[in-house]
Amino acid sequence: MAQIPSLDNAPLNLTSLREQSRKELINILKNIRGRKLLLVDPKLSGSLNLITQFSLLKEHAVENLRHILGEPIQSDCRSILYLVRSEINLMKFISSHIQHDVSQGLQREYFVYFVPRRTVVCEKILEEAKVHQMLTIGEYPLYTLPLDEDVLSFELDFAYKECQIDGDTSSLWHIAKAIHKLEFSFGLIPNVRAKGKASTKVVDILNRMHRENAVGSDVGVPEINTLILLDREVDMITPMCSQLTYEGLLDEFFHINNGSVELDASIMGSQQSGKKMKVPLNSSDKLYKEIRDLNFEVVVQVLRQKATSMKQDYTEVTTQSQTVSELKDFVKKLNSLPEMTKHINLAQELSKHTTKPSFLGRLDIEHTIVDGQSYEICFEYIEEIIHKQEPIGNVLRLLVMFSITNAGLPKKHFDYFRRELLHSYGFEHMTTLRNLEKAGLFKKQESKSNWLTVKRAMQLVVDDTDTANPNDIAYVFSGYAPLSIRLVQHAIRSGWRAIEDIVKLLPGPHMELKREGYPNSSVLETQQEGLANLDKLDSNVGSGGPWSCRPGRHVGILVKPINIHNMLLHGDPVKENQSACWDYTTNCKNEGKIQRLVDGRRSLVLVVFIGGVTFAEISALRFLSSQEGMAYDIIIATTKMVNGQTLLEGFMEIMP
Repeated sequence: MAQIPSLDNAPLNLTSLREQSRKELINILKNIRGRKLLLVDPKLSGSLNLITQFSLLKEHAVENLRHILGEPIQSDCRSILYLVRSEINLMKFISSHIQHDVSQGLQREYFVYFVPRRTVVCEKILEEAKVHQMLTIGEYPLYTLPLDEDVLSFELDFAYKECQIDGDTSSLWHIAKAIHKLEFSFGLIPNVRAKGKASTKVVDILNRMHRENAVGSDVGVPEINTLILLDREVDMITPMCSQLTYEGLLDEFFHINNGSVELDASIMGSQQSGKKMKVPLNSSDKLYKEIRDLNFEVVVQVLRQKATSMKQDYTEVTTQSQTVSELKDFVKKLNSLPEMTKHINLAQELSKHTTKPSFLGRLDIEHTIVDGQSYEICFEYIEEIIHKQEPIGNVLRLLVMFSITNAGLPKKHFDYFRRELLHSYGFEHMTTLRNLEKAGLFKKQESKSNWLTVKRAMQLVVDDTDTANPNDIAYVFSGYAPLSIRLVQHAIRSGWRAIEDIVKLLPGPHMELKREGYPNSSVLETQQEGLANLDKLDSNVGSGGPWSCRPGRHVGILVKPINIHNMLLHGDPVKENQSACWDYTTNCKNEGKIQRLVDGRRSLVLVVFIGGVTFAEISALRFLSSQEGMAYDIIIATTKMVNGQTLLEGFMEIMP
């Protein structure tokens, strides 16, 4: 099993969540007597790796742990425990196992535990197979899984497709339930902001759960001050872009799965070429924690500097007499050598990909598409890579970006691309294209695009980005600031009312609400006082006060809403001498002082992505949280970790 990440430095007590999940799993094992075989849904095996080690399972009489497959069970254990999600194909596997055992005259006890809960459809399949009465059925309520110190996963891999294509919104209940369970541990979250159909629906479900089963006042002062929910649909541009942080690139090329990557052993310096090995990647690795959120070109420089420093220290130790304390310091550095070697090997392998002309060309065209100015250049590039039959995932990522930034493609171009894709890659991809069209990701143009308006107002393209010493989140994509994180910036600072006209241009409804039912406390009163002071500061801005907008200077607080009507009619960007302006850089330090609580603690914001989040977006949020002027710790929760490839795979169906 992979290395379990340390959660000691988490801003919330995530260790207690993991311990609770571990305890519930052990209780299930204790209730099953004797030796047992644990058959696990392949999608859950990575989740279990983050909760417990196999040695602990063995202590509770688990003889072996295997993935559920279609083949008959090969074991002499009399007790068989299935740990599964509510998936129809898994029910068919379970039914075939039991039917085979019955035909062979084998007598066993079968236990099926659904994660996180059972469904009527799955039980119906077991009944139709005439095995339901032979089963003991239960639930393992694993709603929230800590992936790292500041990242939680709801492990809902298909939530986005289910909501967008299948019309199945059951995952939204799971998300609300997961948040509700967090509230029972950490208090009712008083401030909620949501954008998108799914997010606002989750808030409705969450409030209904609170009315039916209220979070008691004995929980104490809420540890989470604000909940921000965002639909992936609101910003589908960002996941389609190539991530340029170290962690993001590792995911792009090697696919990080539950905090580890599986690689050929030769990449890590082993002589056993062809053999696969798992490489853990989480904050327990101090070097990884230091470099994972950096732009990759900076990571190479950092590793080179560390290697050079270590080499110099070694030279000094071998050529000069050293004191005991100096030798001790050198030995400490040597302890980090395995981590250094690991990341040098990984960076070297990544460099083979990032220096290819095809990768660099794709980066250029991604920035051209985001800039929204050169339609013909983008059209011709996508046409060319279709004819070259580049991997269809790469083609679809660019096509989705191109379609979204133009509010769809003219019918002539839409039909042309659709025809060329089917001719180049086969008609078995018809369902994939239909799914993308149904989700609004690749469609015919029906209205004028608002992308340029959004891009300018939210300052999504930042020229001359300094990746080595960044002062804006745009460093994670070398010049493009993720729209999703810009929205989070505004939601944290002063809510979305000030940019309501822009928010309305994005898909789905939005809401901001104050929830009742939490205990009164000086901490909460201080927060209200902070908001009042913020309003006073707003009134000073633009009136000649110390934070007023002057040409060539930005401020940290939005002064008044942008005149969106002028921008829509005339396409005018925000002028530097207008009173409505933001500071998206990290120069403003007043906001943190206003929002900091009376006891000195930083407020905590939980940002929930429904439909998935990329590692680059997480890096951008970590960057925001680390700045001196930011008074918030940020925890991210998501239905799953995604990149452009894995997100589109949910829509890809190959027709027989």
